[in-house]
Amino acid sequence: MLHDHDVDLCGAEGGGRAAGMPYLAAQDRFGFRCAGCGGCCRGREDLVLSGYDLYRLAAYLRLPPKVTARAFCRSYIGAVSRLPVLRLAPVREERNNCPFLTGGRCAVHAARPLACALYPLGQEISREGRVRYYFQNTRCGQSGGEDALAAYLAAQGVAGRESCDVLWAVRCMDLEAAAPGWEAALGPVVLRRFQAKLAEALYYRYDTARPWAAQFEANLAWLEGQRARLEGMQQAIDRKNR
Repeated sequence: MLHDHDVDLCGAEGGGRAAGMPYLAAQDRFGFRCAGCGGCCRGREDLVLSGYDLYRLAAYLRLPPKVTARAFCRSYIGAVSRLPVLRLAPVREERNNCPFLTGGRCAVHAARPLACALYPLGQEISREGRVRYYFQNTRCGQSGGEDALAAYLAAQGVAGRESCDVLWAVRCMDLEAAAPGWEAALGPVVLRRFQAKLAEALYYRYDTARPWAAQFEANLAWLEGQRARLEGMQQAIDRKNR
């Protein structure tokens, strides 16, 4: 069983590209054909959502992002990133299956998270925004399938959302680098207030009728004002306690 501290923004600790998983070029082919068995949805405790993932799910379900998260996710502060993390809460009574697995099928397939759309591929995004993909031989699916990377990404909707995924990853890496400064400047009570504001900016402060990327950038600008306000509050507390 995984615990919250084992799963961060980048997924389960020790995850990622392993030896023997070469990067794929656009026309490189890999052997995989989905069998429609739902196996990749079972026993999953590691499905981390980005803010864009949650936005798409909320729009599909016609619910506010925060309501969607409360119904289907678990939230906590990542042990490594020090940022708020959302992951789908597995259904314990159903052997930790994804909460959207219904009758052996995905109930939100059109808005499924990136990790699900990528399967069985892995994705790496650098701080500079470079995107690379690799094949994870999960021994799942039917034999005989062979797709070129570019065609597979287009068919699964990954290519169409890549710019949003890059924006999310790069901005989160910037926030992760800044996190030690917040923790040094803010006491425990004020830090918790800031982390709540951070979660609002990353995941919840969105109108699903409007494009996500511009709102995300506006949220981060709003967050800077919140950080400055809370740092001023902490300084006032420190002066009072001297």
